[in-house]
Amino acid sequence: MDQRIVSNAQDKPSPPQRRFWLAYAGICLLTWSLYVLAGTDYQRGPWLLWSAVYEATLTLWAPMLLGTLVWPWMGWLHRQELGIKGQLAVHGLAGLLFSACWLGADVALAGLLFGTAHARATLEQAAAWRLLTGLFVYVPLATGFAAVLNARQARASAIAAAQAESALARAELAAISGKLNPHFLFNTLNSLIALTRKDAKAAEQALMRFSDMLRYVLASKRSSADRVSLREELDFVRDYLALESLRLGARLQLSWDIAEDTLDDELPPLTLQPLVENSIVHGIAPRLQGGTISISARRDALSQDLNLSVHDDGGGCDPLSLEGPPTEAKLGGIGLGALRRRFKLDYEGRARLHIHTAPGAGFRVDLRIPQTL
Repeated sequence: MDQRIVSNAQDKPSPPQRRFWLAYAGICLLTWSLYVLAGTDYQRGPWLLWSAVYEATLTLWAPMLLGTLVWPWMGWLHRQELGIKGQLAVHGLAGLLFSACWLGADVALAGLLFGTAHARATLEQAAAWRLLTGLFVYVPLATGFAAVLNARQARASAIAAAQAESALARAELAAISGKLNPHFLFNTLNSLIALTRKDAKAAEQALMRFSDMLRYVLASKRSSADRVSLREELDFVRDYLALESLRLGARLQLSWDIAEDTLDDELPPLTLQPLVENSIVHGIAPRLQGGTISISARRDALSQDLNLSVHDDGGGCDPLSLEGPPTEAKLGGIGLGALRRRFKLDYEGRARLHIHTAPGAGFRVDLRIPQTL
């Protein structure tokens, strides 16, 4: 019984197929109605309406039924690779066959209803006319069915292209996330190695923080499309900065300006860390006097987007050096370059990353991250 149920479910036409045949039935009904209206003379009495109905039904039943056979024929022909001449020849033969079948159906019905003599007369009188009308009907049928098949193929190709583009974007996001994590881990491990030679107790505390950071990094591996709260991302960044403070000491100063209503906003994991790391590596660490990193988070009053900013008062750079295609050298390493690429792919292109810098004026990165509220 279960097999029969599955078989019946598989045999049911899909919604697009049902819509197609309903549209075909509607066109047939419209054609039949117009034929009836054209053959009715209302001034000579209503009885002529029934005569027009009879004539329309007798004339159109055969091409309407034969039209259902043109559809699978066009489907088969659509899958073949024929040139223009080959298609014209095949359609010519198919049109003649359609006309012959129409004529054969008329003759068979005439013989069934009125006898052999009437069938023979129908054959002699209607042969030439049916040849012409058959070709006239076959051409729009074949053209219409071909248009439907081409539209379906174009739609399927568009869907396949969209799916391929989506898959490529997901793969790129995954690859970008994969770049961020090893880059961060490499620098952190170097800091820990240097710290163990100077202060074992501080190194132990740093290792505890590092374990918390590793847990966060591993959790962020779940999917490139996952989101974390700003609160979680800030906790991760604080652990990272605490570890760097053990290495840099008083040379690293921090300024926090986080709006309370943004802490539950969502963003991709490891968004802030590469910005902070970039400021430390290029803005703070090279200077003997160190510097200050300012981190702020605000909610946009109009769009409700999350606005993040990471700013250091280091040496900065010439903004002209950032023009053109982004490179690792221009954007401060794999982390920041990958983050810009990720923002281009994620959020359907609505996320924004802007860099502001000038020689001696520090380096600031502003992020705008859309929120679903």
